[in-house]
This record gives sequence, C-alpha cells and structure tokens, in this order.
Amino acid sequence: MEPDRVFIDIRTCDLTLSQVMNEIAKLQSEYPDYEIFMDGDTYAIVGRRRNQR
Repeated sequence: MEPDRVFIDIRTCDLTLSQVMNEIAKLQSEYPDYEIFMDGDTYAIVGRRRNQR
C-alpha cells in the first residue's frame, strides 16, 4: 500500500483558510486518482490513492 502523500504542511505554511481551500480544489483536479483531505494526525493536507477495484 502506498503511503499518504503530503501536499501542504499546515504547521509551516502561511496560507489563509480560503487559500488552503482553493489549493485543495486545485489538488483535486490535478490528482483525480487521489482522495485529498485534511489529516488531523499529521496536521497536513494529504492525498491517498483511491482504491482501484
């Protein structure tokens, strides 16, 4: 299983909430085979490859 891919580390970025939301929208269109979400454990926006069944 492929590990989650970190796209934005929330702790170190200086983006506003609206900018983060815009970046998530861009990531969703650029990586349609990934589920993009906020991971509370790593405090980052990450991508997880969707299951191909």
